[in-house]
Amino acid sequence: MASLEEIRNERLRKLSILKTMGVTPYPITSNFDATLLEAVAQFTKLSKRKKPLSLVGRVMSLRGQGALVFFDLNDSTGLFQGLLKKGDIEDAAFELFKDTIDIGDFIEVSGKLFVTKRKEKTILVTNWRMLSKSLRPLPDKWHGLQDVEERFRRRYLDTLMSTEVRDRFLVRSAVINEIRVALTENGFLEVETPLLQPLAGGATALPFSTHHNALDMDLFLRIAPELYLKQLLVGGFRKVFELGRNFRNEGIDVTHNPEFTMLEFYEAYSDAKKAMKFVEALVRRVAKKVAKKGQVPHGEEVIDFGKPFSVISYADLLKRYALIPDLIKVTKEELVVKAKQLGIDVTPHDAKEKIIDNIYKKTCRPKLIQPTFIVDYPVEFSPFAKRKEDDQNFIDRFQLVVGGFEVVNAFSELNDPSDQRERYVEQDKKKRAGEGEVSPSDEGYLESMEYGMPPAAGVGIGIDRLVMILTNTKNIKEVILFPTMRPRE
Repeated sequence: MASLEEIRNERLRKLSILKTMGVTPYPITSNFDATLLEAVAQFTKLSKRKKPLSLVGRVMSLRGQGALVFFDLNDSTGLFQGLLKKGDIEDAAFELFKDTIDIGDFIEVSGKLFVTKRKEKTILVTNWRMLSKSLRPLPDKWHGLQDVEERFRRRYLDTLMSTEVRDRFLVRSAVINEIRVALTENGFLEVETPLLQPLAGGATALPFSTHHNALDMDLFLRIAPELYLKQLLVGGFRKVFELGRNFRNEGIDVTHNPEFTMLEFYEAYSDAKKAMKFVEALVRRVAKKVAKKGQVPHGEEVIDFGKPFSVISYADLLKRYALIPDLIKVTKEELVVKAKQLGIDVTPHDAKEKIIDNIYKKTCRPKLIQPTFIVDYPVEFSPFAKRKEDDQNFIDRFQLVVGGFEVVNAFSELNDPSDQRERYVEQDKKKRAGEGEVSPSDEGYLESMEYGMPPAAGVGIGIDRLVMILTNTKNIKEVILFPTMRPRE
């Protein structure tokens, strides 16, 4: 078997032949009368054309049989067979095709449509032109890229050779489009907020930092757009949303990538209870758009988005699966013992709520396969959620868990500037104690809140995880076109 270097050198030789013959191997223009999908769909009509039909695409296979050369073209809309036949094309053009064309080349062909004896729709080529000469061989048609890491690094080959992979990203696009349509139909305005922020706020996560030379100031890649979007509620906008990238300088695993796509939307004069109904309808709508009856496989089970979503409190979950009887009264020492029994690492500066949540993630969340809303979290779990009016120890928050991981986080937004300042004080204490995942005090945000923020509901949806569920995918890298990877050694 020839080495990659040998194959490349052979293709460079063919490139030289084209140039010697006066052929431009990378022309500016290309001409086509129909996509390959249209050529199939409108075959009868196009086969009656008096003028030659022009098609373009990448050569995906070559089958030479003496005076005949069959090939398959792919233009991303579909496949179509081509045929060069001596006597129907000039001898020089026929020989140049045989001498210089490789699988992977982009070409333009002209000719007449016909049906072969095997009933295959085909174009009989009377003229052809090189559009782009490829210098490296494509992966094997049947095996593709076998190294998973290389699939993610060279996604362009992964999508080229695998219909399944390509279809997964078509689903992703359909999900995002359907969400945009649904929100717009419901009166939400799409906006954009800064990716570079002076403070990494709006969530409790470790940020990426950088430095702006002209301003001589440190900046952070945003961990969430939340605080800016809520300032727009102060500024008179009633319903806003943003679909975009967030960045968190944390671990990488099957559900985490350092940059990820989030949807956040905020509605004035709403609350978590109203938002829960809207989220259920939105997720169900998206699921039905991309999956038959809104049902998707998940291992040996089927997730059914058509049925009403379950609702359970965070405390009841921990009581049921982690045997923690009282979420408020349990001590940090008791939680440390429980965590160690479960094989969960605990550091001295871990706050009580972080230990609780790690226990929940180990014992409870994997049990929740069907869509389940979790409600009523302790107040320490979010510095931006309103306390429940009937119990100040809890916040009016919910999460949606599907397939064993969190997809949605939402709550009634805190709009009391005094309470917000107290929450910030607690966050700053945690930071001084060594906790890295905090939301630091933001005086600018507090100032905006003091002008008056309407009661509101805020919702965040992890797009990557939602697509994972809807495509029965187990690794977040499979639904991100270009995931963050360690460089090749």
